[in-house]
Amino acid sequence: MKTSLIALAVLGTVAGSSFAQTNVTIYGVADAGLSRIDNGRVNNTALQSGQQSGSRIGFRGTEDLGGGLSAIFTLENGFSIDDGTLGQGGRLFGRQAFVGLQGGFGAVKLGRQYNPIRTAVENIDPFGLGLAGNAANVFSVYGERADNTLNYSSPNFGGFSGQAQYSFGEVAGSTSTGRQVGLSASYSAGPLNIILAHHDQNATAVVAGATVDAGDAKTTFLGGTFDFGVAKLHAAYARSKGETAVGVTNLDRDDAMVGVSAPIGAGTILASYIRRNDDIGGGTRDADQWAIGYTHALSKRTNLYTSYARIKNDAAATVGSPAAAGLDPSVFNVGVRHRF
Repeated sequence: MKTSLIALAVLGTVAGSSFAQTNVTIYGVADAGLSRIDNGRVNNTALQSGQQSGSRIGFRGTEDLGGGLSAIFTLENGFSIDDGTLGQGGRLFGRQAFVGLQGGFGAVKLGRQYNPIRTAVENIDPFGLGLAGNAANVFSVYGERADNTLNYSSPNFGGFSGQAQYSFGEVAGSTSTGRQVGLSASYSAGPLNIILAHHDQNATAVVAGATVDAGDAKTTFLGGTFDFGVAKLHAAYARSKGETAVGVTNLDRDDAMVGVSAPIGAGTILASYIRRNDDIGGGTRDADQWAIGYTHALSKRTNLYTSYARIKNDAAATVGSPAAAGLDPSVFNVGVRHRF
């Protein structure tokens, strides 16, 4: 821990001395609030970090290489503001860590990055993958980020853009074990935003000390928003399939969402309903999530927030990680977020 913090401080000093050579931006989020969680059996009230947006500090830079080509990098540290510990399992730059090149062709980035499907869900979710109504409670985003990733992002062509990702599994003797592939295509013009994304992941397991193939999972996601001015409509659908290493189906479900976000003065009302239909279990693994929230801007960088969500699980469903199958977890939170 001490070594990591020293390294972070040194990086900040180096970044500050390199402005003349590279355009470096230091940015971050400080987010904390109270949360009451009911897992279906036990209630717990706690002070939590990152309820609307994960608390972080990041360094983002570009260098003009001439001819329209630039070098780019991002190093983003996640932390818990309630106790000061590092996030993402103690990684120094667990949120993002990549370097690359960008120009008229788009951008090529290498390192730890967000999965395209995660970005797609965030763009459509009224709650922006935060607060109690987080759509990732139901939709699959595959851990949000992937290590050892090569990502290509296209330039914008008349509102159309796309991404392609390949994440190396780096398992000796196998080019497929642990690998991930992600794709997305989007169109955004005026009040309309549509995005299609696909993710395919080869899972791994450790058997007798060796990393082996544990099967395959894939999800296709389609979502969109339309801004009517007085309110924005959000809608999404995802189809997920998966098999074990021996070909047994272990994932077969549909997730669908409708939502709305409506500005009211300095605030915004958020609401969504998400339905899961799980084809495994004969109708006993279906679930529903209802969520409502409100954010209130105190300035361009600081806002208050509150939200509530409840999940109704069928007898064998465990959506929202309740204490046991069939229980109905709920979350209420209230807090403050500052972006810098």
